[in-house]
Amino acid sequence: MFLALRELKHAKLRYFLIVLIMVLIAWLVLFVTGLASGLANDNGAAISSNKATYYVLQKDSDNRLTRSNLTAAETEDVAKQVEKSKSTNLGVQMGTITKPKQDKKTDITYFGIDKASFLQPDISEGAKPQTNKEVIADISLKESGYKLGSKVEDSATGEQFTITAFTKNNTFSHSPVIFVGWDAWKLIHQTNQAAQGEYNAVALDVSQNKAESLSLGSLELSSSKEVLQGIPGYSEEQGSLLMMIAFLFVIAAFVLAAFFYVITIQKINQFGILKAVGARTAYLGRSIISQVVFLSVVSLLIGNGLTFGLAAILPASMPFTLSPLLAIGCSVLFLVVAVAGSMLSLYRVAKVDALEAIGRAN
Repeated sequence: MFLALRELKHAKLRYFLIVLIMVLIAWLVLFVTGLASGLANDNGAAISSNKATYYVLQKDSDNRLTRSNLTAAETEDVAKQVEKSKSTNLGVQMGTITKPKQDKKTDITYFGIDKASFLQPDISEGAKPQTNKEVIADISLKESGYKLGSKVEDSATGEQFTITAFTKNNTFSHSPVIFVGWDAWKLIHQTNQAAQGEYNAVALDVSQNKAESLSLGSLELSSSKEVLQGIPGYSEEQGSLLMMIAFLFVIAAFVLAAFFYVITIQKINQFGILKAVGARTAYLGRSIISQVVFLSVVSLLIGNGLTFGLAAILPASMPFTLSPLLAIGCSVLFLVVAVAGSMLSLYRVAKVDALEAIGRAN
């Protein structure tokens, strides 16, 4: 480390520029990772944040809640096989709302639930609905001008409801969720109930063994993760973003390897002289690795600071979520990539011939 620090002090501009590039790469990786996580959360937070572990759906629905339709008799058959508190019906319907006597539409998703069940969301503002005309809405609806006490009108049926409470982290397919009771659900449900069913799924809060022991007949069992993956566009969106992140790490490895290799080539004579006076290859290798680790840690600290600082000023409509644990994971992977990229430099140092290097130096 002594040799690495002395060199950093001697060539401040060179290493400042390297740190700048590493900061920009780390910042880009962290920001894209936050966007991927935020988009995933915005697409299926209402599924991933509730307590349901499994869902019973119509067969051949491809794990999509909106494609599944169950009759009351089918849901009752499922409910009889588990504890009453561990099973509840769920209705899901995409829709649009407006403010009364206004034309501006807002896309939303209705979740029909039993308000005494485990699907009842935690309230962050307001009070629980007391009538079938009162609803709980995701707090992102505030961005469209809605607030506690606001009236919302269903565009398809003209039914009006009052928002009495807001909840956080409840979105579905990139739209805010409005939780309604079954009386309200019947008013807005836009299917032929006699032919297609009254509900979309049965949500279960049970263990894997219990779920797999259920007798479902023509219905099928899907885990919460499978339902999340079944949201239209979820897998494709995440696949594209994860591929971008993977390529960013690969690009970072090549860029850093090139930078450190060029610097090593420029110092090859000095390494040869050091070998001639007794410095071991292992000592020189540790010096290079410690230098890379030091520069990477400094760059990651700055990159994380910039990322979380930017996240603090981003508009609420920007789907960006970067947890400290995820940031640490990306930082560790970036550090591994940086060290791996320096291996080429270590190989070049190990091949240095002291006499040849001294000859070139003369």
